[in-house]
This record gives sequence, C-alpha cells and structure tokens, in this order.
Amino acid sequence: MKLHPIQASALLFGLSLMAAVAQTNPPIQLKLPPIADGPFKADWSSLTNYQTPEWFRDAKFGIWAHWGAQCEPEHGDWYARRMYENSVRGKPQPAYTHHLENYGHPSTNGFKDVIRRWNAASFNPDQLVAFYKENGAKYFMALANHHDNFDNWNSKYQPWNSVNVGPQKNLIGGWAAAAKKNNLPFGVSVHASRAWSWYEPAQGADKAGPLAGVPYDGKLTKADGKGQWWDGLDPQDLYAQNHKPGAKMDWDWDPAKGSSTPDAAYMEKFFLRTKQLWDDYKPDLIYFDDSVLPLHGVTDEIGLTLAAHFYNSSIQRHGRNEAVMNTKKLNEMQRQALVYDIERGKAGGILPQPWQTDTCLGSWHYDQDIFNRHGYKSAPEVIKLLADIVSKNGNLMLSVPLQRGGQPDADAIKIVSEIGAWLKVNGEAIYATRPWKMFGEGPSVKSDEKGHSGGQSDVQKKPLRAVEIRFTQSKDGNTLFAIVLEIPKDGKVTITSLAANSPNWPGKIGSVELVGGGKLEFTRDETGVHVALPGEFAGKTAFALKIRPLKDS
Repeated sequence: MKLHPIQASALLFGLSLMAAVAQTNPPIQLKLPPIADGPFKADWSSLTNYQTPEWFRDAKFGIWAHWGAQCEPEHGDWYARRMYENSVRGKPQPAYTHHLENYGHPSTNGFKDVIRRWNAASFNPDQLVAFYKENGAKYFMALANHHDNFDNWNSKYQPWNSVNVGPQKNLIGGWAAAAKKNNLPFGVSVHASRAWSWYEPAQGADKAGPLAGVPYDGKLTKADGKGQWWDGLDPQDLYAQNHKPGAKMDWDWDPAKGSSTPDAAYMEKFFLRTKQLWDDYKPDLIYFDDSVLPLHGVTDEIGLTLAAHFYNSSIQRHGRNEAVMNTKKLNEMQRQALVYDIERGKAGGILPQPWQTDTCLGSWHYDQDIFNRHGYKSAPEVIKLLADIVSKNGNLMLSVPLQRGGQPDADAIKIVSEIGAWLKVNGEAIYATRPWKMFGEGPSVKSDEKGHSGGQSDVQKKPLRAVEIRFTQSKDGNTLFAIVLEIPKDGKVTITSLAANSPNWPGKIGSVELVGGGKLEFTRDETGVHVALPGEFAGKTAFALKIRPLKDS
C-alpha cells in the first residue's frame, strides 16, 4: 500500500518515538508461546504492511451480541464493578442497592454468585443470527469476555467460564457455528485485559452500616471455598485482586496517575486465553476494548504478538490475510496496522483507511429500565448514522441488547426489523460502496457534537433537515449514490455538490433514479441538481438516489 507523504512521515516519527521509549522503559520479560509462522512479525514496522480485507470493506453493517453474565441482573453496564461501589462522592450507587435487594451483600454474595445464577435459558444462536442476517447484517460479533473476566467459551486457561459455571454452555462455540451456518463473517470482542484494575472496588468494604469494614469477596481464595458452592474454584482466577489497588482504580496503566500495574503472570494468562479463543473458534474479526492494544502502557508485546499471530494464521487458513483487529484511540501510524474503532462516535470526515463505529441501541449490558421507558435509539437514528459512517469509509457495528436469557426484547426486535426493511430497499447505496470525493452536504457536515472516545457523537442531537445528504459510490466509480437523510415536505431534493459549474461532476448527468424505485425527473443549473420525487413516494426516513453519467459525456 502506497502511503501519502504525510502518512509516511507520521509512520517514521511514530516508529522512532517508540524506539526511544523502549530504550528508556525496558519491556517486561514475558514468556509467550510460539505463534503462527508467516510474514507478519510482532512489531509495528511489520504490522503496518496490513491491508484491510475486502469482506470488511464491503460489509458496512454488523450486529453485536454484547451479552454475558452482567446481563443476568438486567441492570445495565459495568454491573460487576458498580455492585461493589456502595457510594461514589457520597451518593448511593443503584447497582449496589440492586445487588443487596436481589443477590445479598457483596461480602459473601459477590459477582461470582451472579454468574452462578445466570443460566442463559433462551440461548438460540441459530435463530438469532438468522434474524440479524435477514435484516441486513453482513457480519456478526459476540462478546467473548468482558472486564468481569468471565470467558463465554470452553476456556483452557480460565476456570470461570460458561461451560464450568452458570449457563454450562459453550456460548462462543454456539455463536461461531450459527455464523458459519448463516455464511456470515464471525467476530469476537475481548475486554478482559482490564479486569486487574477494573475489579479493584471488590477489595473494599462498606464504610457505614451493620457490615462496615467487612471485606467484600474480592480477596477470597480457593481455600475459602471449602464447603461452599464454588468449592474447588479460586475466586482470584476471576477477580485477580492479589495486589494492592491503585489510588485511581482505573486501567490506563499509568502508575504516575495512580493506577496499579499488572504482573507478568496476569498478562501471560490473558495472552493464552485470547490465543486459544482465536485458534479454537477461528473468528474473522477480533475487537479489543482497549486503547491502542491490550495492556498498552505496560507493554505492547501482548497486543503486537497477538496481531501477528492472527494475521499469519489467517494467511495459513485462507491463502491471504482475511483477519480484522479493531482497537481504539489509534494514531495515524497505528491505523496502518489495525482497524481503527470509534466507540459511540464517528469520524468527522473521510478517513484514508477503513474504520468502524461500535455503538448500542441502549446500554452495553441489558438494562430493563431503558426498555420500560422505550429509550432505545430509533431505527431512523441508526439508519442516518449508518449512512454518515459509510460515506466516511466506515462500518457500523450495532450492539442489540439481549435479556438475561439471550433474546432481544420487543422494542429491539421492532427496531432491527425496521432497519432491515430500509436496507432491503436502499442497501445498494450502502453495501460494497466506497467514499466519493466528499462525504456529504448540509449544515451537519461541520458538526461540533463530540463523541464518547473521539470524533463526533454517534447520534445527531441537533435536528436534521432534508438538505442533509451523504454520498457513496460504487466500487467501479460509475455510480454515485446520494442518501437524503430526511424526507422533503415539498417532494423536491436539491444536490448542491452537483451544480453545473462544480468540478465534482464536470460531465453531464445521464439519469437519476430512486434506489428501489424508477427514474426521476431532474434539472441541473448553477445551484445544483434538482430532483422531483414521485407523487406516490411513501418514504418514512432516509432514502437513496442513484446518479449516473451520460454516456460519452
């Protein structure tokens, strides 16, 4: 892949900077097993030869089952940490109160006991993946583990897994088989590198009340389990709290900011778990919920070695590298080696490499309260977000919340079905497209609404108007698609970027069609291309126009 001079300079600067850092901060000595042979080595200079596979560039829309043991309480995200936070800045925490009322006190009944209760009773991966495919998903991803450190597969290295405890089912195995049956690329998301510090509140205790000072269960050991339901299991395999907590109890791995630093045994175990996940279930994509790489800030050896293994083993399997590795907060150089992900956000413009937004209809882990107040993103919101992302060279990975049993609720089913209905009509303007000369026109192209982890907000808070248009084009460049984000009340659309004097389209326009419909009447002058929608047009949200040049123009 030929780099732009600015990208090449950024790459050289990044490599020299990392070399300087490595000299002043010697890497932690890790004992990692051999990885797959191939052209990729565990260093940035080698991994920047990566090229994103065509399947990912064409797919555009994926659905994610962000479903695990923290869905058992149906009380929202980060439950396994927040249930140990009885107060933050003097305020009672809802998860702690919920836990007392439903599971008991965290000194005895901690998150390990939530896992025991989770049975995933309605798990039906074949049915659900087929439903997602029918409604437009071109790839599917499942949560392999979260910060709660519980593996949703038959893990050789983590005894706290879904085969041994809780559901007693190989959840990732089921998801992988369903994706294969439905001929969808399969992805897994891995979040467990953070468990070391994320679980540190489990070392605490109530500061007031009848159990003030009684430690929570985060420091329990295997010996404490004699006669208990978890006899034979070591809670430290789950909680990883045999260390002094950091002052900040966070995961940026910067001791200067108060965070604790994981030891070599913890990092090696994470590597072995993740490598087994890849080798046994052969996903096409792996998403790490990490900044740059898992354990970045302590060592990049874990992440770089995993990336080299993933890419090389994919080449061995397919004859070419079909693997995708998504991570967050990447600089320009790092985006040459990995696929950049923006959590709950989107890029501000067209990015040179393919990228991804991951977002959710509601909470990452199921929250009954959001369903009760019908608080999900609507189908029109998701559709407009998808159009914006694709126009900027990105993909959308949409998390659809699943209840504790493993099924979406009625609101989620309706929303996914509405997205699917739109894609059945307008998918030609989304799938297998590429960015055009510009991503769009309208006031929102200069949005100042900041996203969660970079870029812009994933949902436009300011009202959109019918002048908002997003552009994509066919891979051969012969067809332009203009996705109009709102229905014009007067039935007329003006595309200013295609004005008669515009360098964007110097030739003549031969036809304008409604995607999923027929040819439309249009005129062109110095103010734009003016298109009249058919009188019987019954669109409810965004719609796409197909624009082709006049032959021999």
